[in-house]
Amino acid sequence: MRSSGGDRISAVDGFDLERGIYETPPRRLSTFVRTFPTARFYWRFAPIVTSSSGMAKRGDYDDVRWEQSSHDTRRELEAAGVRMTATGLNHVQNLDGPCVIVGNHMSMLETVVLPGFIRQFGPVTYVIKQFLVEVPVFKHIMLSRDPIVVTRTDPRADLKAVMEGGVRRLEDGISIIIFPQTTRTLRFDPKEFNSIGVKLARRAGVPVIPVALRTDAWELAKHFVKDFGRIVPKKEVRFAFGEPIEVTGRGNEAQQRCVEFIADHLEAWGLPTER
Repeated sequence: MRSSGGDRISAVDGFDLERGIYETPPRRLSTFVRTFPTARFYWRFAPIVTSSSGMAKRGDYDDVRWEQSSHDTRRELEAAGVRMTATGLNHVQNLDGPCVIVGNHMSMLETVVLPGFIRQFGPVTYVIKQFLVEVPVFKHIMLSRDPIVVTRTDPRADLKAVMEGGVRRLEDGISIIIFPQTTRTLRFDPKEFNSIGVKLARRAGVPVIPVALRTDAWELAKHFVKDFGRIVPKKEVRFAFGEPIEVTGRGNEAQQRCVEFIADHLEAWGLPTER
């Protein structure tokens, strides 16, 4: 994918692209922030969303603004006490073209933070649930990113949407992020991690990159809007990007390597897996 925006960030902001890592810079937190991290975050997150949504409605929310709002959201999470670490960014940076990125799925956090990590190296979009293009305000942002929308209720139609829409975007040089799990969960079950990402990479002739993530610092809410739960800074956020995997044959080996990469990292981070 190569760097298209890495010059806008530096080690001062926590990025060390020579080593392919990101670490939250040290900071002091006020008593208020330590006591009310959730209130602190949402108070600052809301203007980012409304401003981005307004730009998207006007047609002004381009890739650079998306990347910037993702960095802004990451910084507001960190200002609320959340610490983040990302490794393996060099695997994305050093690609000569687009790829399919597959990862486990835990919370809203990866949806809003991953673009800041990935978009600096080239264009990217998501495979997302229909729900995300129906949420007021937020829907304008997601639709502006030209995502691939799936229902999760019609597997045949979803597979067609991902294969046709994914190949077209990949041919245009746009990488695709897919969370192949059926639900967001802390417990990783390989049986629920389907191979749609690997199938897309195979169809398009591009590599697949696994990303293991732990993002339960942004909890799922118990009310009907599950995406906007508590912020729990004591839970460190972690992202680990793996090496590009070429998909050969039917893709079984590539799928297994993705599963093992994610499961190995989650277990190392103290999270349960089913294997």
